[in-house]
Amino acid sequence: MFKKGTKLYSILSGSCPKCHQESMYTNTNPYNLYEALSMHEKCSNCKTKYKIEPSFFYGSMYVSYAVSVAFAVAAFVIAHFVFKAGINMVFVSIVGCLVVFMPIILRLSRNIWINIFMHYDKNLVKK
Repeated sequence: MFKKGTKLYSILSGSCPKCHQESMYTNTNPYNLYEALSMHEKCSNCKTKYKIEPSFFYGSMYVSYAVSVAFAVAAFVIAHFVFKAGINMVFVSIVGCLVVFMPIILRLSRNIWINIFMHYDKNLVKK
């Protein structure tokens, strides 16, 4: 399920959507906030250009909204049903969750967006 060649692998690892051989990001740590969204121009293995057109990743804002809602719902369920927190603490936990996971949400939404338009090609993998 999470092996190379699947969309899920590319989305979760942030690897090139065409060959899955290298990370799209210059720094693999999303919490290095100065470089959180800094990407390579193209893949060094298959030469796939990541920015297909100018402002390509603006579309990932819509994906980011959906991913943020999923994280917020998860925080609500955990805070309300697992820890039996009151409404104020649930609100604080949702906001805290979104702030803490924002770099991951940003990268995850970019990874999902680019994987909608690009597909894995096993012929590009170096042996």
